[in-house]
Amino acid sequence: MNIEQILDRFRHIAVIGISDKPERASNSVSKYLIHAGYTIYPVNPGLKEIFGITCYPSLPAAAERHPGTIEIVNIFRQPDEVDEIVSEAVEIGAKVIWMQLGIINEDAAEKARKAGLDVIQNRCIAVEHKQLFG
Repeated sequence: MNIEQILDRFRHIAVIGISDKPERASNSVSKYLIHAGYTIYPVNPGLKEIFGITCYPSLPAAAERHPGTIEIVNIFRQPDEVDEIVSEAVEIGAKVIWMQLGIINEDAAEKARKAGLDVIQNRCIAVEHKQLFG
């Protein structure tokens, strides 16, 4: 599936590594996604809520609260942390792994693809959405 199809078809996005600091990309990208009509599931063990939305300590915790809902796992973490996130994404039945700008992990990407997930690396989901639908 290409980026346009992914962004058109899937509307539920877990944001791994969301920050409550407005200057952080994870914060502004998440705000953009909400305004674009997506439902986000913030994941950061240090936050209780953000933008009035419950924040979850982990992807499995978010998936437990919203079973079968999370389609895209949008990652704002270091590349060496992606492998574990991919394992969790496969386990919860996600459809897409999206690694934000600057995040590339070929081994994790291959693992996700082998499990049937689409993979986007080193791209900003908000920038891609703006270019396609903005």
